[in-house]
Amino acid sequence: MNWAKSIRQLHRWLSIAFTGGVITYMAVMGGGQQPAAWVGLLALVPLILLLASGLYLFALPYVGRGRADVQRVSG
Repeated sequence: MNWAKSIRQLHRWLSIAFTGGVITYMAVMGGGQQPAAWVGLLALVPLILLLASGLYLFALPYVGRGRADVQRVSG
């Protein structure tokens, strides 16, 4: 199983969930009432997961390059 491909797909779906959460929050705020706390969490939870998966995907090429250098030297 290719973890990088799975994480990338999860990252894409999380971005859709985050966008939906922000749109929902804006719609509730536009109604002129104070939203419940859980409405804010609709955007916050996917954002935290987006941060984690994005940092993983950002570091992936650098970690892969380091492993290739070690294999080249030891091989």
